[in-house]
Amino acid sequence: MPEDFERMWADLDPVGRSARTTGYFRQPFTSAERECHAWFVEQCERRGLRVEHDGNGNTLGWWEPALDTGEPAVLTGSHLDSVVDGGAYDGPLGVVSALAAIDVLRDRGVQPGRAIGVAVFAEEEGSRFGLACLGSRLAVGTTTPERAAELRDPDGVALLDAMIAAGVDPGLGRSGWVDRVGCYLELHVEQGRDLDLRDEPVGLASAIWPHGRYRFDFTGQANHAGTTAMPDRHDPMLTYAMTALAANKQARLAGARATFGRIDVGPNATNAVPSRVTAWLDARSASDEALATLVAAIEQQARDRAGRDGTALELTVESVSPAVRFDVPLTERLASLTDPRRPVIPTAAGHDAGVLAAAGIPTAMLFVRNPTGVSHSPAEHAGMADCLLGVEALADCLAELVS
Repeated sequence: MPEDFERMWADLDPVGRSARTTGYFRQPFTSAERECHAWFVEQCERRGLRVEHDGNGNTLGWWEPALDTGEPAVLTGSHLDSVVDGGAYDGPLGVVSALAAIDVLRDRGVQPGRAIGVAVFAEEEGSRFGLACLGSRLAVGTTTPERAAELRDPDGVALLDAMIAAGVDPGLGRSGWVDRVGCYLELHVEQGRDLDLRDEPVGLASAIWPHGRYRFDFTGQANHAGTTAMPDRHDPMLTYAMTALAANKQARLAGARATFGRIDVGPNATNAVPSRVTAWLDARSASDEALATLVAAIEQQARDRAGRDGTALELTVESVSPAVRFDVPLTERLASLTDPRRPVIPTAAGHDAGVLAAAGIPTAMLFVRNPTGVSHSPAEHAGMADCLLGVEALADCLAELVS
């Protein structure tokens, strides 16, 4: 098994990797992401897994039982797309580990009493079309085809056009495979240092913090950077800058997270006072109520500053994912497979597992230690020994669920 895992990992390693930054650019329905997708299909076929494509860009490989008992399937997997200039482990670790876990089960002589599926979900990161977990949201029906069809990437390319250009036959909407699934188990690199600080290689997830994406449109008056006196300006950049500082302060006070990671400025000229600044806020907190309070406090400070700057603010809620608590009996069942019990920890990162759990599918997550604590960055890391322990843990869990 170690050789199989390492070979698969080596196959994926160069795909979409930047020679300049060493980060990954695997945005959905681009050539790099499609190459990863083709690799997954090849790996499924090599193992005799039945490959299924839905109309939302998701792909699944099924290990069907020799005797169909009618029992609901066990699904595992993750995603292969990345954030812009992302790390190697976020998503692909779960996919490679799922395939390797099937190899382990076969080596053990396990004959599953129900189907095991390995899923690759589309546009988990939201890095191209702005809506995270798009593939899983469409599959379970929490995002409508009409809304998805309106999505555009930063270059104005529509989702459906991007899918067609990538050779994907679109058929947006709830997927039939969802009705087959009795539970979902996702392995993921931890996007923090909780396990590292505990000196534990593998843990389980208890919950996902609620999180949202919000667009702040600040508007003012374009003017000459040299001739316009400072008191005469209506500069939306100043309003935005104060808002970014306010978000940082409010999040620190609340023990939450608030990040302005993307902005767009017009006219975007060095010698011009801007007329508009559009900025996207990512906000996360421990409860739905705390998240709403955090965003409201940031918005109020932004509006107060806009009043002083002579600018205007329009706030648009682009997406909000409520708090998710993973299935407690399932998590406890999987945690009891080892002694001592694996740590059970919350996460502030969103996952397809959260979407499936919110849709009523019993769901659990495994985390593999990330010694850097860094994610969404080339510095993201997991040691090979820990990755292999993660595969064994995933195989143990799958064996328990299909026995």
